Amino acid sequence: MKEQIKKFLNEEQDPKAIEKITSKLYDLLMKNEEIGYIAVQKKPAITVFPDSIVLTNKRIIICQPKNLGLSMDFVDYTWDQIEGTFVKENILGSEFSFSTKTDMTVSIDYIPKIQARKIFTYAKEQLDILKTGSVQNTVATPEESVEEIEEMETEEVTNYAEIIPSVPDYSERPNDNLSPTAEKKLNELSQDELFEKLQNYKKLLDNGLILQGEYDALKKEILSLM
Repeated sequence: MKEQIKKFLNEEQDPKAIEKITSKLYDLLMKNEEIGYIAVQKKPAITVFPDSIVLTNKRIIICQPKNLGLSMDFVDYTWDQIEGTFVKENILGSEFSFSTKTDMTVSIDYIPKIQARKIFTYAKEQLDILKTGSVQNTVATPEESVEEIEEMETEEVTNYAEIIPSVPDYSERPNDNLSPTAEKKLNELSQDELFEKLQNYKKLLDNGLILQGEYDALKKEILSLM
């Protein structure tokens, strides 16, 4: 038996079917394409020429013998065409199927259960590799990441400024030792101006820029002038 087909006979694949497939398949492989697994149909009745499914690192190939095994049809689907893969285990073998992004469903039944699980696992791995590769291509460079962070920080500062349109002069804050000059400035404000200043102090409190005790003292002083 040829050394190249031994690795595909681990789960009781039909040796004759494997030999016939590989003898034709190696001529069809693309550059850097490698066969990962071959599953062979095994029907309850004697099947001289079973269908097979071949998984490579680039595609899924359905192999169907024709004309009493004298010829064979090959239909392939690249991994980027495939939307998902499925396995349904029945009493007599399993059914392996996959759907394409064009809403086509392809299936092969009577696959031995172990072989069906193997091709299902291999297919998932290839789809994950394809997905991971596409994600890596979209990862931002360090320079792009820094620019994005800087833009976010600028946006936060701008929005923050909109929340607090005017910041009062802290020299005007009344306290227990309020200077006559500061008191005079507050006394010069109109009722509307005092009310606006109180609103601004409340915004400062809500945003954590002054303490509750500071706000209470400011509020008390402004209310006494209104």
